[in-house]
Amino acid sequence: MSKNELTVNENNGYLNLANFNINGDFLEELSGLDNEFERIKIPAGGGVMFESPSGNPDEPDMIKEFSAVILYHHPMYVFYSSKFNGSNNPPDCLSIDGITGVGIPGGKCINCPKNKFGSGENGSKACKNKHQMYLLREGEIFPVILSLPTSSNKEFSRYIKRLLSRGKKSDSVVTKFSLKKAVNKTGISYSQVQFSVARELDIKEIELIKNYSEQVKSYAHNKSNLQKVDMTTGEIIDSEESV
Repeated sequence: MSKNELTVNENNGYLNLANFNINGDFLEELSGLDNEFERIKIPAGGGVMFESPSGNPDEPDMIKEFSAVILYHHPMYVFYSSKFNGSNNPPDCLSIDGITGVGIPGGKCINCPKNKFGSGENGSKACKNKHQMYLLREGEIFPVILSLPTSSNKEFSRYIKRLLSRGKKSDSVVTKFSLKKAVNKTGISYSQVQFSVARELDIKEIELIKNYSEQVKSYAHNKSNLQKVDMTTGEIIDSEESV
């Protein structure tokens, strides 16, 4: 077998990463092509099935839950001056660290009036405080992206705190993702992501994941600087935008 040939064993946990380098095996092969990772999407109106990439891009898989390692996650603050209507217009202001916004109004997020409760509809923030996650499912070597809506941030914060209280970080366990239907104060139904530990990684897997997490973090930051993390498509604007 050629040293450049990739093999994937679905029953091998995360040991497939032993001979994989994202900068060589992934970016080199996709040079000049679309090298954005595929996305898992959250449904509208309180649906409890994720939309997951499949072999046919026109027919995604609908799945109730899935498990993956969280390789990397970061804030994704997005502000549109006009209500999102499904178009491909880029946001007026974007922050990929939750600290500094680029665009209009731009500046420090903590001081921005658009980042205050009451600046948006129904007492919400006009700036949507989302969270972007890079996930790796077992038996795979390319991550997928999940953009958490504002309404799931609290659940994710609780999950991370529970892990930290046990001396664990998000890239040292396999996390199970599921959805539950919730209703906000104005009676609008939305889908809320739930998190739980599926299993802990073994020592060898942790070593491989730590190395890969650093590769993905570097990739994500370079991608963000070049492409604004897919902001020109409206991809990260989930259907529960009003929640």
